[in-house]
Amino acid sequence: MISKKYNKVAVGGTFDKFHDGHKKLLSTAFELGEFIEIGVTSDAFGGLKGDIDSCKERMRNLKSFFEDKSNFIVIPLEDPYGTTIFDSDFDAIVVSEETEPMAVKINEIRVSKGMSPLDIVVVSFVLAYDGNPISSTRIRSGEINQNGKFIK
Repeated sequence: MISKKYNKVAVGGTFDKFHDGHKKLLSTAFELGEFIEIGVTSDAFGGLKGDIDSCKERMRNLKSFFEDKSNFIVIPLEDPYGTTIFDSDFDAIVVSEETEPMAVKINEIRVSKGMSPLDIVVVSFVLAYDGNPISSTRIRSGEINQNGKFIK
């Protein structure tokens, strides 16, 4: 069996309108880590983004996408940091270009607590047909589908 680069990897997000960008982000985490903790913004925290699917539905979508895997847990996030600022077992965090600043902040908090900083793995955006990033906002507006194809 091939050994993974990291033992425990964190990845988090809203994961609304589960799309190809989410798939790339999560697949990268699974390629790198033996165990993956996926944080999904709670209804209260994620709801700050607007009209999104329920946390329960978003968590169910993630679990069904990875139904062939058993080396992960999906937990609700009540804040931008999740368990990464308490659990010293994490080795890395996988983020998008958009969320990289939050990973830097997480590392600042970890170091201030005497914890080791996480390796930050930045995954580039998946682009839609028009060369702009696929996003849940664009999907919700009816502009593109989950694969970045034009639907208007």
